Amino acid sequence: MNGKAIVITGALGALGKVVADEALARGARVAGLDHTASTAAATPDRIELGNVDLTDAAQAKAAIDKAAAHFGRLDALINIAGGFVFEAVTDGDPRTWQRMYAMNVMTALNTSQAAIPYLVKSRAGRIINIGALGALQAASGMGPYAASKAGVHRLTESLAAELKGKVTVNAVLPSIIDTAANRAAMPKADISKWVTPKELADVILFLASDAASAVTGALLPVNGRV
Repeated sequence: MNGKAIVITGALGALGKVVADEALARGARVAGLDHTASTAAATPDRIELGNVDLTDAAQAKAAIDKAAAHFGRLDALINIAGGFVFEAVTDGDPRTWQRMYAMNVMTALNTSQAAIPYLVKSRAGRIINIGALGALQAASGMGPYAASKAGVHRLTESLAAELKGKVTVNAVLPSIIDTAANRAAMPKADISKWVTPKELADVILFLASDAASAVTGALLPVNGRV
């Protein structure tokens, strides 16, 4: 990862922070995009762009362009930004489905479209999306979320086919990630079975590395011990 310029969306979240720190530790330069505010000062190796609504294509492009200008190039895009909701289909709100689609699919689409010209120029460009094991077999209450993550899976496959030989495009499919929010939501669960952010970061950064040059269009399950 030494010297690679990487954009991470959702970089101020539980997973995004770990991925960003791990990438920096491996010698990468990181641009973090997030919808929350950031007051961190830019350095040659790191820039945080806050208050960005990635569901808006224009804002996504402006942020990607700023990151590329800061580093002079882009080598990888890691789409972590997204959302989750637990809601039944039978009495749920149709607006929830629209919100999940916007947060999970459109954020990845908008940033990918903006980053592709830079990633093609890299000659080792990478896009890594966050899918979900729960989108392969949706359980009760998972309809809106699973449907949107299934959209991320199809986006990943389609982009991989379009960009074959130019940019690799893959997705990781975690089970349950060990975050403070998930611990609060499931206090009786056996968290030792969950995927840690560090474990997931290791897989993501492998896919962003030169070692994964032959891997594209993959939907890689990261089950942990679930």
